[in-house]
Amino acid sequence: MPLPEMDPGLVRLLTDAPMLGLLAWLLFLLHRDLPARRPREPEPPHAPDALSRTREDLAAFKIEVARTYVPLSLIRDVDARLSSQLTRIEQKLDEVSRAATATEAVMKTARQEDR
Repeated sequence: MPLPEMDPGLVRLLTDAPMLGLLAWLLFLLHRDLPARRPREPEPPHAPDALSRTREDLAAFKIEVARTYVPLSLIRDVDARLSSQLTRIEQKLDEVSRAATATEAVMKTARQEDR
């Protein structure tokens, strides 16, 4: 038995029709269930109490970390190194300041002699 000849547009329409029907059905179900799917507004936490508790917990954790994870000898070593570096920087700044003062005095004297 031979197959009847059909227009290609009609064949495409017949194959797409079930998919379009399914898509329309899914859209209808989504539209119907949309109010139930909306997220509810979360209740605001008690800001002052929760915030102060969080800050206290964080401060306690920082103290614990400082006590348990960093040995005191390492802290003293870092402090000594920082102090020595700051002393060196201070000495260099003093030298530069003295040199600038001396240069200014020399320049002032030179200007007075030129007049």
